[in-house]
Amino acid sequence: MSGTNYVTKDTFEKLKAELQSMKSIDRPAASKAIGEAREKGDLKENAEYDAAKEAQGMLEAKIKYLEGVIATARILDENNIDTSKVSILTKVTLTNLGTKKRVTYQIVSEKEADLKLGKISVTSPIGKTLLGKTVGDITEVQVPAGVLKFRVENITV
Repeated sequence: MSGTNYVTKDTFEKLKAELQSMKSIDRPAASKAIGEAREKGDLKENAEYDAAKEAQGMLEAKIKYLEGVIATARILDENNIDTSKVSILTKVTLTNLGTKKRVTYQIVSEKEADLKLGKISVTSPIGKTLLGKTVGDITEVQVPAGVLKFRVENITV
Protein backbone atom coordinates (compact mmCIF):
# COMPACT_ATOMS: atom_id res chain seq x y z
CA MET A 1 0.00 0.00 0.00
CA SER A 2 1.58 3.24 -1.06
CA GLY A 3 0.67 6.84 -0.43
CA THR A 4 -0.98 8.48 2.50
CA ASN A 5 -4.56 7.75 3.53
CA TYR A 6 -6.19 10.86 4.98
CA VAL A 7 -8.90 9.95 7.47
CA THR A 8 -10.79 11.48 10.36
CA LYS A 9 -10.21 10.21 13.88
CA ASP A 10 -13.61 8.42 13.82
CA THR A 11 -12.75 6.55 10.63
CA PHE A 12 -9.31 5.64 11.99
CA GLU A 13 -10.91 4.17 15.12
CA LYS A 14 -13.43 2.21 13.01
CA LEU A 15 -10.60 0.78 10.89
CA LYS A 16 -8.69 -0.30 14.01
CA ALA A 17 -11.83 -1.92 15.48
CA GLU A 18 -12.53 -3.75 12.21
CA LEU A 19 -8.96 -5.05 12.08
CA GLN A 20 -9.11 -6.17 15.71
CA SER A 21 -12.38 -8.01 15.05
CA MET A 22 -10.91 -9.78 12.03
CA LYS A 23 -7.87 -10.89 14.00
CA SER A 24 -9.64 -11.93 17.21
CA ILE A 25 -12.96 -13.31 15.91
CA ASP A 26 -12.84 -14.03 12.17
CA ARG A 27 -9.36 -15.57 12.03
CA PRO A 28 -10.03 -18.19 14.77
CA ALA A 29 -13.42 -18.98 13.15
CA ALA A 30 -11.70 -19.58 9.80
CA SER A 31 -9.16 -21.91 11.43
CA LYS A 32 -11.95 -23.81 13.16
CA ALA A 33 -13.86 -24.21 9.87
CA ILE A 34 -10.73 -25.63 8.21
CA GLY A 35 -10.22 -28.04 11.10
CA GLU A 36 -13.81 -29.26 10.95
CA ALA A 37 -13.63 -29.74 7.18
CA ARG A 38 -10.31 -31.60 7.51
CA GLU A 39 -11.95 -34.11 9.87
CA LYS A 40 -14.45 -35.07 7.15
CA GLY A 41 -11.99 -37.17 5.21
CA ASP A 42 -10.14 -37.08 1.91
CA LEU A 43 -8.95 -33.53 1.25
CA LYS A 44 -8.69 -34.04 -2.53
CA GLU A 45 -12.46 -34.32 -2.92
CA ASN A 46 -13.53 -32.15 0.02
CA ALA A 47 -15.24 -29.01 -1.33
CA GLU A 48 -15.93 -27.78 2.19
CA TYR A 49 -12.20 -27.82 2.96
CA ASP A 50 -11.39 -25.97 -0.26
CA ALA A 51 -14.03 -23.33 0.50
CA ALA A 52 -12.75 -22.88 4.05
CA LYS A 53 -9.16 -22.47 2.82
CA GLU A 54 -10.27 -19.94 0.20
CA ALA A 55 -12.25 -17.97 2.82
CA GLN A 56 -9.19 -17.95 5.08
CA GLY A 57 -7.02 -16.64 2.23
CA MET A 58 -9.48 -13.83 1.51
CA LEU A 59 -9.62 -12.93 5.21
CA GLU A 60 -5.82 -12.78 5.43
CA ALA A 61 -5.74 -10.52 2.35
CA LYS A 62 -8.28 -8.17 3.96
CA ILE A 63 -6.26 -8.12 7.19
CA LYS A 64 -3.08 -7.27 5.28
CA TYR A 65 -4.88 -4.53 3.33
CA LEU A 66 -6.32 -2.95 6.50
CA GLU A 67 -2.93 -3.10 8.21
CA GLY A 68 -1.50 -1.18 5.25
CA VAL A 69 -4.27 1.42 5.36
CA ILE A 70 -3.78 1.94 9.08
CA ALA A 71 0.02 2.09 8.75
CA THR A 72 -0.20 4.85 6.13
CA ALA A 73 -3.10 6.73 7.72
CA ARG A 74 -2.80 10.38 8.55
CA ILE A 75 -5.46 11.63 10.94
CA LEU A 76 -6.87 15.01 10.00
CA ASP A 77 -8.15 17.44 12.61
CA GLU A 78 -11.18 19.46 11.49
CA ASN A 79 -10.05 22.38 13.66
CA ASN A 80 -6.95 22.90 11.50
CA ILE A 81 -8.67 22.98 8.10
CA ASP A 82 -8.08 26.07 5.92
CA THR A 83 -11.44 27.14 4.44
CA SER A 84 -9.97 29.72 2.04
CA LYS A 85 -9.65 26.94 -0.56
CA VAL A 86 -11.14 23.51 -1.15
CA SER A 87 -9.22 20.73 0.59
CA ILE A 88 -9.95 17.39 2.17
CA LEU A 89 -12.66 17.58 4.90
CA THR A 90 -14.08 20.88 3.64
CA LYS A 91 -17.74 21.21 2.68
CA VAL A 92 -18.19 22.87 -0.69
CA THR A 93 -21.42 24.41 -1.96
CA LEU A 94 -21.53 24.41 -5.75
CA THR A 95 -23.90 25.75 -8.37
CA ASN A 96 -24.28 23.63 -11.48
CA LEU A 97 -24.12 26.32 -14.18
CA GLY A 98 -26.10 24.15 -16.61
CA THR A 99 -29.09 23.43 -14.35
CA LYS A 100 -28.67 26.26 -11.79
CA LYS A 101 -29.07 23.68 -8.99
CA ARG A 102 -27.03 23.97 -5.81
CA VAL A 103 -25.37 21.01 -4.16
CA THR A 104 -23.10 20.67 -1.14
CA TYR A 105 -20.40 18.01 -0.92
CA GLN A 106 -17.86 17.22 1.74
CA ILE A 107 -14.49 16.20 0.30
CA VAL A 108 -13.30 13.07 2.13
CA SER A 109 -10.92 10.13 1.73
CA GLU A 110 -11.88 7.13 -0.37
CA LYS A 111 -12.63 5.15 2.80
CA GLU A 112 -15.22 7.70 3.95
CA ALA A 113 -16.92 8.47 0.62
CA ASP A 114 -20.72 8.05 0.65
CA LEU A 115 -22.69 9.96 -1.97
CA LYS A 116 -25.97 9.46 -0.07
CA LEU A 117 -24.45 11.46 2.80
CA GLY A 118 -23.00 14.08 0.45
CA LYS A 119 -19.44 12.86 0.96
CA ILE A 120 -17.35 12.52 -2.20
CA SER A 121 -13.88 11.09 -2.52
CA VAL A 122 -10.91 13.38 -3.00
CA THR A 123 -9.92 11.02 -5.84
CA SER A 124 -13.28 11.23 -7.67
CA PRO A 125 -13.48 13.34 -10.85
CA ILE A 126 -15.36 16.13 -9.04
CA GLY A 127 -13.15 15.89 -5.95
CA LYS A 128 -9.95 16.14 -8.00
CA THR A 129 -11.11 19.20 -9.94
CA LEU A 130 -12.33 21.01 -6.82
CA LEU A 131 -9.08 20.73 -4.84
CA GLY A 132 -7.43 24.11 -4.43
CA LYS A 133 -10.39 26.08 -5.79
CA THR A 134 -11.60 29.21 -3.96
CA VAL A 135 -15.02 30.87 -3.66
CA GLY A 136 -16.12 32.20 -7.04
CA ASP A 137 -13.94 29.84 -9.10
CA ILE A 138 -15.57 28.00 -11.99
CA THR A 139 -14.48 24.45 -12.70
CA GLU A 140 -15.27 21.96 -15.42
CA VAL A 141 -15.68 18.25 -14.71
CA GLN A 142 -15.53 15.62 -17.44
CA VAL A 143 -18.26 13.02 -16.86
CA PRO A 144 -19.57 10.25 -19.13
CA ALA A 145 -22.51 12.47 -20.17
CA GLY A 146 -20.19 15.36 -21.16
CA VAL A 147 -18.75 18.32 -19.31
CA LEU A 148 -20.34 19.82 -16.19
CA LYS A 149 -19.52 23.36 -15.11
CA PHE A 150 -19.67 24.30 -11.43
CA ARG A 151 -19.12 27.56 -9.57
CA VAL A 152 -17.80 27.36 -6.00
CA GLU A 153 -20.24 29.31 -3.82
CA ASN A 154 -19.07 28.54 -0.28
CA ILE A 155 -16.38 26.59 1.60
CA THR A 156 -16.87 25.51 5.24
CA VAL A 157 -15.77 22.80 7.62
